[in-house]
Amino acid sequence: MLITDVNELKKYDSSHRLWQGIPSTAVTKRGRIFVTFYSGGMKEEIGNYCLLLKSDDGVKFSEPVAVAKAEGKRCYDPNLWIDPAGRLWFTWAESPENGVYAAICDAPDEEPLRFSEPRKIGEDVMMNKPIVTKDGRFLFPIAVWAKHIKPKDYDYKEEKEDGAFVYESRDGGETLTKTGRVDLPHRNFDEHMLVERRDGSIRMYVRTDYGIGMADSFDGGKTFDPGRDSGLGGPNSRFFIGRLRSGRLLLVNHVGFTKRDHLTALLSEDDGETWPYRLLIDERSKVSYPDAAEGPDGEIRIVYDRDRGYYKKSTEEMRASEREILMATVREEDIIAGTLVTPGSELKRIVSKLRT
Repeated sequence: MLITDVNELKKYDSSHRLWQGIPSTAVTKRGRIFVTFYSGGMKEEIGNYCLLLKSDDGVKFSEPVAVAKAEGKRCYDPNLWIDPAGRLWFTWAESPENGVYAAICDAPDEEPLRFSEPRKIGEDVMMNKPIVTKDGRFLFPIAVWAKHIKPKDYDYKEEKEDGAFVYESRDGGETLTKTGRVDLPHRNFDEHMLVERRDGSIRMYVRTDYGIGMADSFDGGKTFDPGRDSGLGGPNSRFFIGRLRSGRLLLVNHVGFTKRDHLTALLSEDDGETWPYRLLIDERSKVSYPDAAEGPDGEIRIVYDRDRGYYKKSTEEMRASEREILMATVREEDIIAGTLVTPGSELKRIVSKLRT
């Protein structure tokens, strides 16, 4: 269920939330910024819901303009993506039946925002953005988590094959077909991302116990090699990787970390073989789960959370947490310089902070 009624949405504004985290962002062709994340209850549990916020200036963000919630279920791991037609995809996972749902807004720069009815597009979780290949296919990174990491509210089907999957669409997202699968050793919650390399191969990056693993496909994402350690490291947490319009790859990951700290943006000019440029985004502890989107003027919006405030013994402990969704706005020149050098670039902009 997607809630867009103004009066109903007031129940989900910042004064009613105890914790928040796990964000995603998208930027429209006219520069409108959308941010999503989820909340509800005291932790990740039945009753969680996904919120959608927007901003037209990158400074002030709205209270929720849409909320995905299902009675007696858990809505979680939302994601945002702008497809080649300029449509905004708002996706999230639902449990215990374990499906990925999508609601699409054809005109995300207009008012009022109008979304399609949510529809199931795959099994079980999609944390990150699809990609569009040179031949126009949409490839969606949808995962079925390994049995040993299933949450209690996750209805694990013994007969269901787990893995980091690729779903393919040849009709602009109308229909999706499960194609490739990767099952790297030590994969953990998957949270995988796809990159089409310059030679046409598809590289999948997967969250692992040791950081980030990767595997390559030379048949469009239908089959993958056994995979290996990417060497990129990380504290067993979500990362972002994607192609910029310049052709460079952007990676947002923890670098020189102790735990989930030192969130850093990196650039590669050789399809991910080396990462010579880097910019520290946030050095503090408990910063995690980055997502990024490039705006129409080349600005890169990076969102992440800080000190989510969940899994506490009391609401007093929750309120003592920072409970922030943050955004960095940078350009490639800033990352290359290793410091902010372009007008309008900034770090640690608060998108949402809970104060009650």
